[in-house]
Amino acid sequence: MASDFLPGFDRHRIETAPGVTIHARAAGRARPASSGPPVLLLHGHPQTLSTWLHVAPRLAETRTVVAMDLRGYGDSSKPPGGERHANYAKRAMAADAVAVMRALGHDRFAVVGHDRGGRVAHRLALDHAQAVERIALFDIAPTATMYARTDKAFATRYFWWFFFIQPHPLPETLIGADPEYFLRHHVEGQSKTPGSTPPDLFAEYLRCYADPACRHAICEDYRAAAGIDLEHDAADSQARVTAPLLALWGAKGTVGQTYDVLETWREKATDVSGRALECGHTLQEERPDEVFSELAAFLG
Repeated sequence: MASDFLPGFDRHRIETAPGVTIHARAAGRARPASSGPPVLLLHGHPQTLSTWLHVAPRLAETRTVVAMDLRGYGDSSKPPGGERHANYAKRAMAADAVAVMRALGHDRFAVVGHDRGGRVAHRLALDHAQAVERIALFDIAPTATMYARTDKAFATRYFWWFFFIQPHPLPETLIGADPEYFLRHHVEGQSKTPGSTPPDLFAEYLRCYADPACRHAICEDYRAAAGIDLEHDAADSQARVTAPLLALWGAKGTVGQTYDVLETWREKATDVSGRALECGHTLQEERPDEVFSELAAFLG
């Protein structure tokens, strides 16, 4: 039985596309859904919606909060990748997010995305601009920018970007030899705050990572990012996110040490603000109080 890291949050299973059901949790200042401005929380790899355990309940004191497992992750469906891995394109994942929020009664909302969830949020703000009130992105630079500026240092520190995209079943087979070792190495390497992912939370991530279908879906996510997502980005190279955008990143992490994060987002959006936090990659686990304060101020 999975641990419940968001007590008081209702559970939902919402069909967003043929063969795709998204697992979501929702709570807020009051029900029905019209009470409290809505915000959607999107996790990254290798986390699940449980990564928001320190932030979501505090946001829910004044807002309606929805956290969802991206397709392929957590307890959401893990469909086949399809031709050119299109079922894991950020466009498909963004469409899931819009469908989830509409099913819960929200046509316009703020979105907060960490890591892969931030890439979904970026695509969401481009494809569904009318739905996005504000957007906050945690510890990412734009995908196309990161691939275009790849050098030895980045490829070494973010090796999984290039490992996961190898043809099936090579990465799936190698990770499957010892999923716990790989996951622990990844989580501990990304975080710069010892103990910020406690054993019970790591066990929740491992519960999902132990599923071969999840590991395959994760690889498909990265394969899409290195292919069809870049094509979508190239087609939209002149488009700009018009919603206010908050970028937060870890000063001790690869993104913060490799890029001028604000400048990369000013190339993609018209209204950008943000700053570094003294942590690694997983801001919402390493510095939850600061993350909450930044979001409370940004979301209003």
